[in-house]
Amino acid sequence: TGHELGHKKEAFDRWMAKIVLAVVGYGHFFIEHNKGHHRDVATPMDPATSRMGENIYKFSTREIPGAFRRAWGLEEQRLSRRGQSVWSFDNEILQPMVITVVLYTLLLAFFGPKMLVFLPIQMAFGWWQLTSANYIEHYGLLREKMADGRYEHQKPHHSWNSNHIVSNLVLFHLQRHSDH
Repeated sequence: TGHELGHKKEAFDRWMAKIVLAVVGYGHFFIEHNKGHHRDVATPMDPATSRMGENIYKFSTREIPGAFRRAWGLEEQRLSRRGQSVWSFDNEILQPMVITVVLYTLLLAFFGPKMLVFLPIQMAFGWWQLTSANYIEHYGLLREKMADGRYEHQKPHHSWNSNHIVSNLVLFHLQRHSDH
């Protein structure tokens, strides 16, 4: 849901994406996916594109830290162009991070130390779901590099898609990945 809301134009929907992603401490996905992955999909520069023959475990050790680093770099560039510090509250990585910290603090205060077991488990599950989706959606696909050094424009065949009604309903159109 956070993935799809992040593609919307309305400010409310985009804030809802940040909140949904903040629940599992993966708010940087909002920036990385929309501004990095969509630009570099199916190229060697994209940490969220799995390579041919790469297993999901190796992919996850490259994708998870790579996605955060790229998101941070993208936000740093955006804020620098605006003359703002990367540490300002306009940083769209820090916004969901603050939500995560506040939410987890409240859950710990309300439910006690047993949350120290539950929170990392649900966080890891959420991260794994996003990483698994990234792994499957572009596995082994590579855009052709043109003579001028740029990559060809993204096309539907640079994503694996499925047209099944059940997956459409359950995954909020995620199975038609190239459509967005």
